[in-house]
Amino acid sequence: MIARNFDGKIPANDMHYSVMLNEVLEALRTKKEGTYVDGTFGAGGYSRAILEQDVSMLWAIDRDPSVKNYAQKLREEFPGKFQLLQGCFSDMEKLLKENGQEYVDGIVLDIGVSSMQLDQAERGFSFMQDGPLDMRMGGDGPTAADIVNTKEEEELADIIYNYGEERASRRVARAIVKARAVKNFARTLELSEVVEKAVGGPKYKKGKRQIHGATRTFQALRIYVNDELGELKRGLEAAEKMLAPGGRLCVVTFHSLEDRIVKEFFKLRSGESSLGSRHLPLQELNLQQPTFEMIFRGGKKASAEEIKVNVRSRSAKLRAAERTNAPAWAQETIS
Repeated sequence: MIARNFDGKIPANDMHYSVMLNEVLEALRTKKEGTYVDGTFGAGGYSRAILEQDVSMLWAIDRDPSVKNYAQKLREEFPGKFQLLQGCFSDMEKLLKENGQEYVDGIVLDIGVSSMQLDQAERGFSFMQDGPLDMRMGGDGPTAADIVNTKEEEELADIIYNYGEERASRRVARAIVKARAVKNFARTLELSEVVEKAVGGPKYKKGKRQIHGATRTFQALRIYVNDELGELKRGLEAAEKMLAPGGRLCVVTFHSLEDRIVKEFFKLRSGESSLGSRHLPLQELNLQQPTFEMIFRGGKKASAEEIKVNVRSRSAKLRAAERTNAPAWAQETIS
């Protein structure tokens, strides 16, 4: 993401920019002597914007090895104030403390796949461009091809339904299993065509184009391959540990599965939730002191002006909270 305060225009030489950048900076409320974390570095949009606030230090985290060129530019432009840590943002406590950083004053997380990754057909995220069926944000673990070629039909349907909220998941899984019996899937468009046909339905309704039939299935596979929801839960708990009192956590999500996790985390940690946890007995939850105070109610959405310029902003939602001085809760309290 390119660091630009949104003014309704995107410079011609900029391919990416950070969603809800102004809103994130307002919620983060940086201070010059502060130390901050961009837990989802990408192309460095949030990092650049934070560094331009003349902060003391910005730690960036990303598991995608392709972001190193973007990081090098920031290292040269902000010497001594920027450092990229290669890894998952859920491991931020370990990564930061290994580098001598005990606490920070603010953390930004932009959840999900970046437009930069979607634009690279060779990464295998896109159902519109042909490429290897990979979808890994890092370079390790099973690929999307491994999943669709080896999982049993029932498990495959569950993955597509639970992570993609695809109502036709059973039909899609059946079509995938039938197609792979002839030839294993290796390319994105091979899978996209099979899924789109299985989902069916009109491409246009009342003159408006419907979402592509493969959208939800590709989302489900990407989330599953990268354990994105587990990563988010662990990342929120790590952020709780690393924030100093008064530090702020800003999280931008792009679909309901992510937002539900963030919403539940903040409700629970701010003492606003009356719900128990499947991990802790109710009496133990009642002993926990709130570790966050909400900065604003609900989730903020992108402005109409921004959505006109970048349609991806349409589904974005920002939630933010400020750390209290209460000790961090026990792990695994997000259901």
